[in-house]
Amino acid sequence: MNSVLTERRRGAFPPELLVRVGLAWALVSGMLIAITWPAIAGHHYSDPDDIMRLLQVRDLLAGQSWFDVTQSRVDAAGGGVAMHWSRLVDVPLALVIFLLTPLVGASGAELAASVIVPLVTLALVMLLAARIAWRVLGEEEATLTSLVLAISIPVLFQLAPMRIDHHGWQFVCGLAAMNGLMARDARLGGFAIGASLAAWLSISIEGLPVTAIIFAVLALRWLRSRAERTWLVAAMQSLAVTSIALFLASRGIGLTATYCDAISPLHLAMFAWGALVLTLTARAEPAPRGMVVAGFALAGGGALAMLLVAAPFCATGGGFSALDPLVARHWHANILEGRPMWDQVIAMAAQYLVGPLIGLISAISLATHSRDWLRRFWSDYALILAGALIVSLFVARAGAFACVLAAPPLAWQVRSWLRTIRLMDRPAPRMAAMIAIACALLPAIPAMLLTSAIPARASIAATADKPIRATQCRVRDAAHVLQQLPRGEIYAPLDIAPGLLLESDHNVVATGHHRGHEAMRALIATALGSSEQARATLRARGTTYVAMCPNSAEARTYAEISPEGFAARLATGDAPAWLETVEVPGDTGLDLYRVTGT
Repeated sequence: MNSVLTERRRGAFPPELLVRVGLAWALVSGMLIAITWPAIAGHHYSDPDDIMRLLQVRDLLAGQSWFDVTQSRVDAAGGGVAMHWSRLVDVPLALVIFLLTPLVGASGAELAASVIVPLVTLALVMLLAARIAWRVLGEEEATLTSLVLAISIPVLFQLAPMRIDHHGWQFVCGLAAMNGLMARDARLGGFAIGASLAAWLSISIEGLPVTAIIFAVLALRWLRSRAERTWLVAAMQSLAVTSIALFLASRGIGLTATYCDAISPLHLAMFAWGALVLTLTARAEPAPRGMVVAGFALAGGGALAMLLVAAPFCATGGGFSALDPLVARHWHANILEGRPMWDQVIAMAAQYLVGPLIGLISAISLATHSRDWLRRFWSDYALILAGALIVSLFVARAGAFACVLAAPPLAWQVRSWLRTIRLMDRPAPRMAAMIAIACALLPAIPAMLLTSAIPARASIAATADKPIRATQCRVRDAAHVLQQLPRGEIYAPLDIAPGLLLESDHNVVATGHHRGHEAMRALIATALGSSEQARATLRARGTTYVAMCPNSAEARTYAEISPEGFAARLATGDAPAWLETVEVPGDTGLDLYRVTGT
């Protein structure tokens, strides 16, 4: 290791960088397509959110208003469910589908978009991460950064074919902001940071904690040197202006309600307030340090006061503050990716934590062995990475961005390790060191070996006389039956409801999306209640069909909670007399019934 690392910022996107990243991307893309080919060939989406995203794009192309993101076939009896998702993520999907439909048909175009768009997102993530390494580390580190991303399971899961939800675009926005930190011009860099974070928040308000961390680091830059105040001011101005522009472009002027799960006019007012106060504080420079800190407190405190006065519920429970208790207990509490890291299994937690921890230590080491601008950059980088890692401890799915952020310093550390290994004369220590590196990059493997001897706990206490049948659920294979049935509402578990919407023109009672929590409560209460209670509820709603995948995790959960409930009886094949079986040929694993009048 060099005792001192010096600044080596270079061109924005030189051809050599593009070639290196392009080759790595082609290799990784080929690998991902091969691994996910069964899912691609079967039009299988691994997450219900991906299906709902595709349905939202379908509705847009079918003529639904750009400003209307209501899913009218979900809880149609209640007026539909207004999704909180941004139209920004719909644009690339809709564009690919629109261009390819005349060539390969609508189904082929949707499948192509479901492969192309995630791989394009992967290319942008690899390029932006490698660009950080390229500009401040070296050519080899840039290549290794791309490869480190390629073996990070939390990252690849969000960027693989058929994964078309918004998570990959969050990575792109976050990395764009980190690239802005390297800009030579503070004003240009600040505007890039603010615009990137505004796009992230427009896509998902989950980016708010990392946004706050980055702005705290920019405030620290100001306190370290008064000449650095432009970073924070420009970023705050850009965040406010870009957020307003994106809100008007994607939500329109008619949306004035305050939501906790998406950017609303209240958030825009908070950003504008911060930009105003920081601009005035900067104009007062040179000023005593206490006055600058007071300006920070006024900007942040004023924004927080707006939130507490106008929407105090957003400060307590966020977007899930209004959830019905039954939904919160039996749905939201079971979404593992939204729970703290200590609730995850060891293998999963290791995938999210080990890489960022090594990356954090490496970033600190880089800061220690650097000087001038580069020392400040790596110090800031380490603070942001540490903050992202802390956020992931409380919300596990946030750890994927920490893995992305850790890639450049982790690549530098891997190169340092490889150099050390090359100097080893004896094969045994060299082999041990290589295994140690492999374990550091693929931490799930030793974690899985560590826990492999622990017996798996049964997920459901099925009684001997009512065993849960072991089946798979392939809604697509039952599409021909669904399409032949007269249109009506289907009562179905939350996780398979999106698939039923995708493969038919029917409506569903609810999907696993919190703005539809009233219908979700009706669905869960029906699943846990008696068959007679279910009959009364479904007849009151006018529900036409009932669908069940007996071996799905959701069905097992309902049966575990209420072994004699409606869902538990259906899972064992013990359907009540008021349900008439609809034959579904083949081994689809989907049980389908028609609600009768008897």
